[in-house]
Amino acid sequence: MGILNKIEISKWIILEGIMKDFFKRNIYNIISLLMLIFFALLAYYGYKKGLFDSIESFRTYVLSFGPWAFLIFFIANIMQVVVPGVPGGIILAFGVITFGPLKGFIYNYLSICVGSMLNFLISRTFGQSLVLKMFGEGTFNKYKDKIKDNTYEKFFALAILLPAAPDDFLCYLTGLSNMSFKTFAKIILLCKPPSILAYSMAWYYGFDWFIQKIQSLS
Repeated sequence: MGILNKIEISKWIILEGIMKDFFKRNIYNIISLLMLIFFALLAYYGYKKGLFDSIESFRTYVLSFGPWAFLIFFIANIMQVVVPGVPGGIILAFGVITFGPLKGFIYNYLSICVGSMLNFLISRTFGQSLVLKMFGEGTFNKYKDKIKDNTYEKFFALAILLPAAPDDFLCYLTGLSNMSFKTFAKIILLCKPPSILAYSMAWYYGFDWFIQKIQSLS
């Protein structure tokens, strides 16, 4: 084997190592980007097919997939909780628009609670290094001292109750605390409904407004 061939092989090995390191460090950002692209393409397809002509036309199309519609929604909603950066608002809207305000709220509640509990268990299993990799040192350092505070349980319950808090991250963070899974699950099940209801209704009526705007431009 010539010197030039050895140099080329070395280059490919180095490049492969760089690519592996890049994907390893940015895997969650890549997944989030792919999900955003997927939803953008889905929105474009829906627009071209006239699915946004009314809420009823959108609902009828999605429900035509039968049980698959619910299954895909449920898994997607869990994913948006577990994977940082996935556009959760769109999926929440999908639930209430497709299944109606009541069923949509219930399905949103159940799937988000499952996702939140998975966050806790993943964090408790794989530890701080994974949380840092997913959210970065900036976000982690902002909240890390809170889990050592005696009032953390109250802080966490209030954060889950309010719509604006970074719930998904806090569920991961709580997995690193001394809080038991039983206490965590109780807080999630009792405090999640108000924020999920607020988000669900906001996206439901927001989507209705969006459709009216499209129709006014047609």
